[in-house]
Amino acid sequence: MNAVAGAAAVQVRGLRKRFGPVQAVRDVAFDVSPGEIFGLVGPDGAGKTTTMRMLAGVLRPDGGDVMVDGVDVASNPEEAKLRLSYMPQRFGLYDDLTVGENIVFYSELFGVPRRERIARSAELLRAAGLVGVEDRLAGRLSGGMKQKLGLVCALIHTPRVLLLDEPTTGVDPVSRRDFWAILYNLRESGVAIVMATAYMDEAERCSRLALFHAGEVRYCDTPARLKAAMPGALLAVFAPRPRGLRELLDGAPGVLGTLLMGDRVHVRVDDAARRLPELRARLAGQGLPDARIELAAPGIEDVFVALLDASAPTRADAAPAGANGVPAAGAAPGRPE
Repeated sequence: MNAVAGAAAVQVRGLRKRFGPVQAVRDVAFDVSPGEIFGLVGPDGAGKTTTMRMLAGVLRPDGGDVMVDGVDVASNPEEAKLRLSYMPQRFGLYDDLTVGENIVFYSELFGVPRRERIARSAELLRAAGLVGVEDRLAGRLSGGMKQKLGLVCALIHTPRVLLLDEPTTGVDPVSRRDFWAILYNLRESGVAIVMATAYMDEAERCSRLALFHAGEVRYCDTPARLKAAMPGALLAVFAPRPRGLRELLDGAPGVLGTLLMGDRVHVRVDDAARRLPELRARLAGQGLPDARIELAAPGIEDVFVALLDASAPTRADAAPAGANGVPAAGAAPGRPE
């Protein structure tokens, strides 16, 4: 099957997977356009990795369809694999091969001609900051360098779709920055990137995000629109012993939820103007008159905790799905558009 001109780079419809009694993925649907970084975010066990493996064709779904660059992954997996590249959490580098030998191995695996491989690997090694280490054993690289080498190997055959499963977990900040510089360049060249991430700052960089929970995509939208959809307003409270501070704030009138964020507590309230003086008085009454409370801009972590808390709509009462087959974030609390 040939790629369909103008079609989405990735199309997922009704994807399902069960492991025994556990429904790991339930009716997942979304589209990813060329040149888009599409993030999968959610707690451990939410279905992100299972979904990623089905997109890559390494795990057969129980139902639903996955199209990659116009190719049906289930019915034509070999053709699909030429158009995509999958980098799992533990990418299959060979520690006893050098950096250059690993690149040659993956080039031959994908049938990349020698001349093209030489030019492509030189370009990717420069982008990854790995020039000069081609003769070093992969097993002697740092964690960040291994991940960047894994990305070089994954990109050697110039895929149109790149699947990344938490690729920067445990990677140092400098290597993470380099990694993202490569992703931005790929986006500019029209590569569609689907990325599962545990880092909320990385989620902020994605074009759109799919929030996974209990095997479902509960929300799918841009980071900005997801933030606009967060019910209530956000206050940041600073005081000694933030963990104990959170206990004082939980259950206070108008408090919809709290989240410990390092040296502060983020408090989601129904009405900031009304609740801010009430909370100041509450803390003063508990011996914390110097506690500082200020309005705060929500981050993605605040948004996702808010959208998934007990007041968020369940599958039974959620509004109809959006254009991509999943609920899109709306402006009103608890009412996806």
